[in-house]
Amino acid sequence: MPTRRQTLALGAVLIAAPTLAVAQTANRPNPMPEPLRKALERDPNAPVLGNPRGDITLTEFFDYNCPFCKKIMPKMQQLISADPGLRVVFREWPVFGEGSDFAARAALAALAQGKYWQMHSGLMQMRDRAAEPSVMRVVRKLGLDEAKLRADMQSDRVSSHIATSFELADHMSLAGTPTLIAGDDAVFGDQSLDDIQALIAKARKMLG
Repeated sequence: MPTRRQTLALGAVLIAAPTLAVAQTANRPNPMPEPLRKALERDPNAPVLGNPRGDITLTEFFDYNCPFCKKIMPKMQQLISADPGLRVVFREWPVFGEGSDFAARAALAALAQGKYWQMHSGLMQMRDRAAEPSVMRVVRKLGLDEAKLRADMQSDRVSSHIATSFELADHMSLAGTPTLIAGDDAVFGDQSLDDIQALIAKARKMLG
């Protein structure tokens, strides 16, 4: 098992009214409150790949300057291709500074030009650190409208997504990037494809 891998019991760190919590059972000792699940999985301001109507949702918190996030990216692509029922929510969480923030804003702005995945993939495959010059090279390679992109990077939609990512991460006491969440559970750090598939399978069984 990777040394950075850490299982997080989400329910243990949530502050929520008892009336909002799901009843505990032997199979769900730390059930996620439904308002939190809705915020994680159904935010209309978050990019969604895979099957938008899938039967299970996997949420990823990531940063373009996180080396372990770069290693997970092709596995996420494999998962989306292999699992027709999987819905993946991407949460841009730029925790590694100014360059990460610029990259996250550029990726979110690319959504308005229909090229979020291409931008996401391009940024994750960069060998250089994510910063304005390296990010803009990806933008030009993809043929995006630079003026529109820069304007959209400062939009309320983009700023709101990033602010919400920080709020959710703080609320759940997430340890860092990458964090993958499905069902009531999360894993932190580099994961094998089998690890991620096991997380998804457990969530499917748990949520029925």
